[in-house]
Parts: sequence; structure tokens; C-alpha cells
Amino acid sequence: MKDKHKKLRDLAPRHILYAVIVLCAAMIGLTWFFGSANPVTNILAKAIIPMQSGLNEVGSSLAAQLENLRTLRNAQEENELLREELASLRSENSRLQEQSYELERLRDLLELEDAYSQYTMTAARVIQKDSGNWFHSFLIDKGTEDGIQVGCNVLAGGAEGGLVGIVTSVGDNYARVRAIIDDSSNVGAMVLTDASNNSCVVSGNLELLTQTGCLSLQYIDKELVVEDGAKILTSNLSSEYLPDILIGYARNVTVDSDNLQQSGYLVPAVDFNDLQEVMVILDLKETGEE
Repeated sequence: MKDKHKKLRDLAPRHILYAVIVLCAAMIGLTWFFGSANPVTNILAKAIIPMQSGLNEVGSSLAAQLENLRTLRNAQEENELLREELASLRSENSRLQEQSYELERLRDLLELEDAYSQYTMTAARVIQKDSGNWFHSFLIDKGTEDGIQVGCNVLAGGAEGGLVGIVTSVGDNYARVRAIIDDSSNVGAMVLTDASNNSCVVSGNLELLTQTGCLSLQYIDKELVVEDGAKILTSNLSSEYLPDILIGYARNVTVDSDNLQQSGYLVPAVDFNDLQEVMVILDLKETGEE
């Protein structure tokens, strides 16, 4: 038995090819001699045609699967390209939005400069702030080389922007600003009205700012009528702050319990939760300390 299998394995491929050729030639001859309806042809057809149909079905199925695979691969490649394009568009959109925000902030600074055109100003970027949520003390990227001195007033916002604080220390290319919201800050101010005795004081209070979004507004004359939304400006009596700079807007001003003065709240004109650029007034108040 082993010898028989060995002999079959030892058959040269060319012998098998010769046999197939002879078989095909015989079938052609039989078909020519007897016609397509001869018994041998019928027998062979019965054996081969079902096999051929099966092979055709298998071939068609394989072709369909290959086409589906090719379509899937093309779709995957297209999806990858679309993902890359989407990521690129998102990045470009973020960049354009950031440029738009920066342009808007710079436009606000120009409006602020126009609103206080009587003063000489320079723009600066906030480069560092002290711990906490609020910009109560921070550094800017300009200093003595840019004409900044201790006592320079600092502003932010657009045409309706206003006072941020004052420069407390300065280096060659940086300066530290103490904001009006800081607990140690007190600003001599006035209520914008035609009435006399309109002076007041704006006091920094981080806890109050966190709770209400407001600062403390104190020492208002008892007889002065202060409506909600009244503008509060820096006073000419202030020793550190230049006059007529918007600080914010009055809210809930009422007579104190001692019935001597009024007090209330001030809504700052500047957003102290997000400061990126400021304007520094290079002119100094000429009088002594406040």
C-alpha cells in the first residue's frame, strides 16, 4: 500500500498534464464525431456541469467579498483622510477664534485709549498673577524701560472699561499691579452727579467680591440720592489716582444703621476674573500719598 502511494506521489506533473490534454482531446473528438448528445458527453456533462456551477458560485461569492473588502478599505482610507481634515479644520478654527478674541481685546484697548485721550498710555500684557481666582495682584510685561513708574494707574476694558489698580513696584521690563479689589486697596471716589458732597470710598474686599461680585462702597453723604447704576469715578481729591476714571456702578446704597452716612455696593467696570491686556497711564498724580 505504501509503495502504491509512493508511486502516485512520484508521478511527474508533466505526466498528469499529458493525461488531462489527452482526455480533453478525446472529449473534443467524441463531441465532433457523435455530436453534443452522445452518451459519453452526457455522462461527463452530468458530472462536470454541477461542479462548474458550484465553482461559479464560489467564484462569484469570492469576487463579491473581494469587492466588499476593497470598498471597505477605500471607505476606511477616506474616513481617515476626513478625520485628518476635520482635525486640521478644528485646529484652524481654534486659531482663528483666538485671533478674533485677541483682536477684540486690542480693539477694546484702543477704545479705552480714546476714552482717556488726555493721558499718555502704553499697553501691556498680564504675565503672572498671585494665587486665587481673582486678579487682585499681578505682573505685567513692561517696566521702567517703557516709562512705567510706581504710582502709574492701570486700566482695562473698552470704552466702558475702567480702573484696574495701581503700579506698586517696577523693574526694567516688568511691573507689579495691585488691583482695586485687593483687601488692602482703598480708592477715593465720587458719585457722578450734579450734587455737591458726592465723595465716597471704594474698598477692596475679595470675600465680598466672591460672594456678590461687588466691592464695598462707603462714606456717602446721607442726603445724597444714589440710584442703582450710578457711575462711580475716581475723585480729584485722591492722592494716587488720576481724576474722572470710571471705577464701576453703585448698587443698593442705603443709610447706615448709625443714620450718619450711606453705604452700599459697587459693581466693578472691569472683569477681574480674566485680565489679559491692560493700559498703563504714564502720567502720575502730582500730590502726595492718598
